[in-house]
Formats: sequence, structure tokens, C-alpha cells
Amino acid sequence: MADILSADFIVVGSGIMGSLVAHKLALAGASVIILEAGPRVTRGELVARFRNSTRRSDWMSPYPPASWAPHPVYQPEPNNHLIQAGPYPYAAEYIRQVGGTTWHWAAHAWRNVRNDFRIKSLYGVGVDWPMSYDDLEPFYQEAEEIMGVSGAPNTGSPRNKPFPMESVAEPYAMRRLRERLVSDYPVVSNTTARNSRPYDGRPACCGNNSCQPICPIDAQYHGGLAAAAAEAAGARLIANANVYKLEHDEKGRIAAALYYDSDKASHRVTGKTFIVAANGIESPRLLLLSASDKFPNGLANSSDMVGRNLMDHPSTSLTFDADEDVWLGRGPQSPSSINTMRDGAFRSEHAPYRLDFTNISRVDGATKSLIAAGVYGAELEKRLRFSAAREMNVKNVLEVLPDPEHRITLSSEKDAMGIPKPEAHYAIADYTVRGHERSQQDFRRIAELMGGTNLRFSKNGDFANNQHICGTLSMGSDPKTSVCDGYGRAHDHENLFLASTGVLPTAATCNSTENGLAVALRSVAHILGQQAASTGAAGGAAKS
Repeated sequence: MADILSADFIVVGSGIMGSLVAHKLALAGASVIILEAGPRVTRGELVARFRNSTRRSDWMSPYPPASWAPHPVYQPEPNNHLIQAGPYPYAAEYIRQVGGTTWHWAAHAWRNVRNDFRIKSLYGVGVDWPMSYDDLEPFYQEAEEIMGVSGAPNTGSPRNKPFPMESVAEPYAMRRLRERLVSDYPVVSNTTARNSRPYDGRPACCGNNSCQPICPIDAQYHGGLAAAAAEAAGARLIANANVYKLEHDEKGRIAAALYYDSDKASHRVTGKTFIVAANGIESPRLLLLSASDKFPNGLANSSDMVGRNLMDHPSTSLTFDADEDVWLGRGPQSPSSINTMRDGAFRSEHAPYRLDFTNISRVDGATKSLIAAGVYGAELEKRLRFSAAREMNVKNVLEVLPDPEHRITLSSEKDAMGIPKPEAHYAIADYTVRGHERSQQDFRRIAELMGGTNLRFSKNGDFANNQHICGTLSMGSDPKTSVCDGYGRAHDHENLFLASTGVLPTAATCNSTENGLAVALRSVAHILGQQAASTGAAGGAAKS
């Protein structure tokens, strides 16, 4: 092995959670090493790749995987990094590079609603969280102040303090939805980590409408900013460091992380405390890869729960033509939603959901469709103008319940580094399908209120994936049914913590990033509190 490195804390993964955990630890005076599988990248590089891409609607086109740290891509052809075991395909997308997947996101930063923490107790489905809304509330606020979050106050998530800033200006199309749907539905601004005014050295949103795949001016927060903050605070970030195994000592404490660099030279990094902060697919993959004679099923896996309870937010949708010009494409891509079906007694019978309106420009998609249909010349211009001005889309964001049969395992296939690939076992359960069926009446009513014609429902049985990977490292109070406790500490290893959306025990109806980040910030506060208590106790003993 090429060299030996060591620090108080070893963080695996430089995404938004790993980097902000590292940032707090470094500010507290700890030595921190962050190991990131992928390369460094700049915003300028990403913007140039997007501008030059021939696949403008493929939001992964600016993020080609590195051969030494592959991630899933599906265009122009699938690279088969995430093996599909079925019965339903789980075409997850994520990015392995410094800063992680939030380089490429809609910047939704939702809190759960209060009852999301107790769905087993209240509705007899899923599981309860090992904490309450009130336990997490101050860490929601901390996450929002770091990222610069704004949103509507009436989304069902109570607050002790206001948002750091007011909402981004409402696009015209969303205003017309709000005005015309008011008799039946309250349309509210989405909760997003996007600046409406200069904040933390970053400018306000100027409406480029390319939030995905890349905000060209850093108006929305992302993990690249978090990684830079961690380094500025004193953390050492090693890029191109693909961790393939965690080692433990005879007592079961994690002793070292082994990683391959881009030339497949192996390195060993030792530390006192280890924090696995990759996503909900790569984190369980690493724990399973770290099997040993003492832990033959992988690390943190005495419960056999590592990789299980894979969840996301499937969506179905309706596209229609409004009876007035609304011109989607001015402002953020996903600015407004309806939240009235996020909670209620119906959850005992079917999935709750949000209804989310797109504001993505219709020009690219309509142009491709018309040309594929053989439409050219003046007719192309006429029909393109009509679609760009009138076309609207609404989708549901459906809850998936935890199911241990939905899981990530290791495949028999290996990647270019000789590491077993992750394999997804996934299905859409009846509970979620019934939520989809209930949402269809909302779709029809929304179209009716907008004077909609030419209604195009998504294909029956097809559920789009929203890339909100959770559940595979579920936290809980019982070591027999969970991987870690409410502070992210692995039940099986006292110096191993997990900071990932994978720890979320249920998916609820909201994008997983802020929930995962709030839990991670709570974890690091616990770690630092325990260290302070231990230092104080040691000091007191020495004095006595």
C-alpha cells in the first residue's frame, strides 16, 4: 500500500451531508479526512458540458462517470452500474464526484410533517421514527440557515423561527395556477435552497431555468459549496479515493478505510471515528463489501437490515394544454405545489402525496416530439409555439413504505476496479398504487380548472423515479430491526456513524435531502456533545 493517513474523523463521501458534518467537526478543532471516490469538478466545467451537450434533456450528461468511481447513467446507453434484479426497475441516478449529487437537484428542502414521524402508531403502516418532529426541528432550522432556504409557511411543517429569506419570485405560470385553482386547492411556493436575495456570498436566482442539471450562478445551494466550506475549516479532502473496504479490530471497532486511487493503488486511512456519508446505494454497498470472518454478513449488519427497506418517491403525471398562454420556463424549474394530501387518516389505506407543478421550458421536448412526428416548416413553428405557451404538467410525489424485500445487495458483476456492483431489488407496492389512483381525480380537476384539453396521462403502470434514495441504513431503537440508532451510530460498532438519506426509516412525501441533512447535523451535535462530556469527565478525574 502506498501510504498511511490518519485523523480523528474519517468521512466517506463529500456530498452535502458528509461535507457539512466534516465542516462542523473541523470547526470544533478535530482533524478530519474526507475520502471522495470521484474527481473534483468546477461549476464552470459543468456549465460548459451542459451547454455543449447534444442531450439537453439528459440531466446526467454533464456528469460522466469516472472509470475508477462509476455511477449509473442511462443515456445514450445504460452503463449497467446499478444492476436491476426487479421485479420493477429502479433506475436511480446519483453522482460520484466532489460535492455529490446535489450539484444536480431541484433544491427542494422540505421538512416532514409532524405525523410523518409516527405513521405506525397513528395509521398502522410503516414504522415510527426514533425521534419526534420537535427533536429534529432545531436541526431543520440549522440546515435551512446553512443552505439559504425559503418557502411558504403553510405546508404543514410548524416552525419556531422564520425562513432565512422570502420566496423566490413567483413565475407567471404558477401565479395563474394559484389564482385559477384557489376554489379547490391552495397552491404554495415550494420550500427550496435557492436564494431570493444575495445570501452567504451567493447571488439571487435570475431564472435560468436550468436548476437541473446545473445552476450556472450558484444561486441554489449544493454539495460543492459544502465541500469547499469543509476544506476552508481545515478538513482534508482526498478526491479520487474510492473506499472499497472498512477494517475493524478484534473488538469490532472500525480501524481503517481502504481506498483505491484512480490508478488502483491501494491506500489505508486510520482514524478514531468513521462516518459513512455516501448515498443510500453506495453506503450499504460499502458495508456489505466490508464483510469479514467476525462479521460475515458485512459491517453494521447483525440485524440483516443493511441495504433493506429501499425507498424513493415514484411519480405519475398528467400533461395537458391550458386555455391560456402561460409560457413555462421562466424562473426555477419546480417552484410550486399542492400539499393537502401529505397527511390524513387515509394513510392507513393508501399513500399520501404532494402534487408538484413543473415550470420546465417545453421547447426542447416539444421540438423533439414534433420532428419525430415528421412536422416541419411553418406547421412546426405554429405547433411549437402553441406547446411552449400552453403545455402544463402536474405530477404526484408518492410515499413508499419500508419493505425489507426492497433492497440493495452485491451483484456477481464487478466494475472496472474489480469491486462488486450494487444490485437493486425493487417493486411498487399496492399501497403506493392506490395513492396514485386517488391522485388521478386531482389531476382531472386541476386540468378542468385550467381549461385543459388534450389530456395525456403517464402510461398506466409506469412510475417515474425521483432519485430520493432512502431507507437502506434505517435508524431505529431496536438493533434487531434497524442498522443504527437515532443519532446515526451503528448498533454493532461504537465508532461508526452513518450520515446519509439511507438512515431515514420512512420516505414520507418530500425530497429526502433536508431530512437527511437535519439528522446528520443532529448526529454531529451528539458526537461533539459526547466528546465534550468525556473530556470534562476526564479532566474532573485528573483534578480529583
